[in-house]
Amino acid sequence: MFTGIIEALGKVTHIEKEGTNVHFTIESGVSSALKVDQSIAHDGVCLTVVKIAGNQHTVTAVEETLLRSNLGHWKPGTLVNLERAMAANGRLDGHMVQGHVDMTGRCISVEQLDGSWYFHFEYTPGPEHLLVDKGSICINGVSLTVVDPTGDRFKVAIIPYTFEHTNFQQLTDGRLVNLEFDILGKYISKYLAVYAGTLK
Repeated sequence: MFTGIIEALGKVTHIEKEGTNVHFTIESGVSSALKVDQSIAHDGVCLTVVKIAGNQHTVTAVEETLLRSNLGHWKPGTLVNLERAMAANGRLDGHMVQGHVDMTGRCISVEQLDGSWYFHFEYTPGPEHLLVDKGSICINGVSLTVVDPTGDRFKVAIIPYTFEHTNFQQLTDGRLVNLEFDILGKYISKYLAVYAGTLK
């Protein structure tokens, strides 16, 4: 379980394919503090650490993960948002994030304001992809507040601190992002679908 509060920015240093799996090596300020078998979210994707060497760690993504997320578009030099799993005695400063990406969305525009930014996104909505104005969504592992959801589009406001400490600083028009919708909304949607199916 994660909170959507990014701990560090990592940089992809090496990519190695092995069958349908891909091994990513990441350099970061938290890599040396990790342990093999530990879970850590990379752009919102929960991955298991398989190797540690100095200030770098390696994780493996399977085909399903590559198809559902933007990891297949990573290349050496890509900046990655990192968050270790939430401590049981920690504060939930963001919202409940599983690290299970639902789909990718696309940044369609960036609107610069006086000291902050609006990032606009489009995605393919489904019954389980509930967006509520002022509700929560996780984008590239960052817990954010939904603004003006309409049809297949929504936006989020980014303050300077978030911009400087996440890979939103590299996010431009056309870039794919990982989306994880609010788990409470997904459970409610599933419950309503099951309940509706039992009605006569």
